[in-house]
Amino acid sequence: MQTQTHTTTDRHGYSLRFSPFEANYLLLATSQLYGLAGGGSLFLLEQNSNTNSSSTDGQSLGELCRLEWSDGLFDVAWCPYAADIAATASGDGSLQIWCGLDGESASNQLTPKQPLICLQEHKNEVYSLDWGEKWNYHTLLSGSWDCTLKLWDCNRQNSITTFVGHNDLIYGAKFSPLIANLFASVSTDGHLNLWNSLDFAGKPLMSIEAHASEALCCDWSHFDRNVLVTGGSDGLIRGWDLRKMRTHVFELYSGEFAVRRLACSPHSAAVLASANYDFTTRIWNLERGESAQEVNARHTEFVCGLDWNPHRTHQLADCGWDSLANVYTPQCLSGDLVV
Repeated sequence: MQTQTHTTTDRHGYSLRFSPFEANYLLLATSQLYGLAGGGSLFLLEQNSNTNSSSTDGQSLGELCRLEWSDGLFDVAWCPYAADIAATASGDGSLQIWCGLDGESASNQLTPKQPLICLQEHKNEVYSLDWGEKWNYHTLLSGSWDCTLKLWDCNRQNSITTFVGHNDLIYGAKFSPLIANLFASVSTDGHLNLWNSLDFAGKPLMSIEAHASEALCCDWSHFDRNVLVTGGSDGLIRGWDLRKMRTHVFELYSGEFAVRRLACSPHSAAVLASANYDFTTRIWNLERGESAQEVNARHTEFVCGLDWNPHRTHQLADCGWDSLANVYTPQCLSGDLVV
């Protein structure tokens, strides 16, 4: 399994995202001192040009530019309509919108060192960020430890709506990729909430207890509009169907420690990946049973960030508190590659 890596010395990885426009680019959001204190850094990384070759492990991802913020960065999201713009979520309760995140600007040192816009309303850390959907590209969704979610118009300084319905820290919130104006959120109150982004009353459409412990992450299927998944500190991954939400439709056990992030594959309806606090990234195939098809133990600390490359079949990236980011194709999926 060929792996490309990057080490961010003194910065600990929290989130990464492949560019929706360029197959070789990804952004990595990091924090100093494990996010407990200090600043944060945003890295624009580039894959090696021979990423599809059969060379051995150990290639390095190229660092094109690095941007600094005064507090830890916990999530990142690319703008879906501009190839050089992205947003980050910070421990000081603010969102930052950055520009010049492209190879030409970076190589000519033209990437601005300060964000275009800083949005500040949350009272505590912002741990989740999602940039709109194909129906509302100009909107940002943020989830915070102040127990609220906020919807933002990128052209306005103030939020459009504040959503209140969780009783504890919000760790994740994601728009549905297939249903307009629908998004999901999860919290350490154990609940999965569904929301209508056009409901300015800011109350959930539905709230269910997804986990008996903390719910830390969620994601939507890219193929079935009714399916989403949640992960919790109980080590469980649960699948949900919008048509029958009284109980989960499947359950996977990912070990004794928390599931920090989930990513449904954009290439296969049955495949998903989980980033775990037992230092592993696990690959699941629902068509092949309830056991992980692959367990990658390439990290020596919590794995926090996870994303599939939309441009390259089954290519995955992860990052963790060990300051290491990896890009690779899981071995169990390498035989499914389209040549």
